[in-house]
Amino acid sequence: MAAWAERLSGVRGVLLDISGVLYDSGTGGGAAIAGSVEAVARLKRSPLKVRFCTNESQKSRRELVGVLQRLGFDISEGEVTAPAPATCQILKERGLRPHLLIHEGVRSEFDDIDMSNPNCVVIADAGEGFSYQNMNRAFQVLMELENPVLISLGKGRYYKETSGLMLDVGGYMKALEYACGIEAEVVGKPSPEFFRSALQAIGVEAHQAIMIGDDIVGDVGGAQQCGMRALQVRTGKFRFQPSRLCPPLHQPCLGRLR
Repeated sequence: MAAWAERLSGVRGVLLDISGVLYDSGTGGGAAIAGSVEAVARLKRSPLKVRFCTNESQKSRRELVGVLQRLGFDISEGEVTAPAPATCQILKERGLRPHLLIHEGVRSEFDDIDMSNPNCVVIADAGEGFSYQNMNRAFQVLMELENPVLISLGKGRYYKETSGLMLDVGGYMKALEYACGIEAEVVGKPSPEFFRSALQAIGVEAHQAIMIGDDIVGDVGGAQQCGMRALQVRTGKFRFQPSRLCPPLHQPCLGRLR
């Protein structure tokens, strides 16, 4: 216990991943992971500042929060940092008009975005929308641009649902990168800007925060690259991650929670 107290000294804020840490998504709304509802409640009763930091790109923030609330979590939409709203802000700031290759569940997040005459492509976890036709159209849009811009809502390899492992956006993003000879701009974990925006929302510096997630690359590695401490839980995709996926980290992983 003394060792843990020393390692967590100075922590003022906690960033929590959602999928694989709080719940596993799936049919019927998914299922809360044992003990997670109570753990969030304890954190919120503590002096620590809490922020939920997710790469979810099949649901809008409103839908995601609704699912979690029905599972018993104390969470509000304003407490969630997600890639779709962050992407919309980037599009507006840079005058980008996207061709969207995304899931219908998150399309409402882009309602205020001009999509006429696209000058970029935004890709997310489109699920069944990742058909050859849709991938080829995104490829064509990029190849027609003098300065192609590909923005990806995360770059995860896979995630876990109640029914098993599911391919994430990363493989499809890499296919477009390879075909077009470009590099995607990633909005979401492990992007440093994404973590910084979450920290800014709770007014905590990186060295004062800890990230809790199930993804050794996106959660733990991304957080540590930003100067945060990190914990990997033994739920979600944890038990499906071979050691070859582990990134070079700036500091040792603090540990793994049961």
